[in-house]
Amino acid sequence: MKKIWFVGESIILIALDQSLKSYTEQNLNPGEEKRLSDRIVLRRVKNKGICLNLLQDRPEVVKALSTSAALAVTVVQTAGLFRKGHFFRKEGLALLSAGAWSNTLDRWMRDGVADYIGIKCSNEKMSAITYNLADFFILAGNVILAAAGLFPREKRKNRKKDKNMVS
Repeated sequence: MKKIWFVGESIILIALDQSLKSYTEQNLNPGEEKRLSDRIVLRRVKNKGICLNLLQDRPEVVKALSTSAALAVTVVQTAGLFRKGHFFRKEGLALLSAGAWSNTLDRWMRDGVADYIGIKCSNEKMSAITYNLADFFILAGNVILAAAGLFPREKRKNRKKDKNMVS
């Protein structure tokens, strides 16, 4: 795959999440919910901190941490783009980068992250948590990176040697 695909994917995912954040801010009042299915609701929530409003009273620290994390992921992603193969590692980093930058943009442009996806379940505390697509990108990126780390890629020389032995 071309290197540019992973960068383009990140940009498209950031745009998608930002569009949905704008939609909810324009079409829902804070605290209002719209049912999308039995378990999924659209709601408008602003998170001024990190996960679950952690550090909400220190917005400059949150912005600095978020920006630092997004930059670090981008540096790792950029370096990884120049390695041959490693599709799943590149994919995980593209998702992670998209989520990190989308939430970081929110912190700088909206003074907090706009969350809009609620998942209803039997536990009231869990049902009260609201997410955005960026959160799911970060989760998916980490899962893919962890899986890629569990199943490291073999060196090409070893594969060719093993094929020759079997023949």
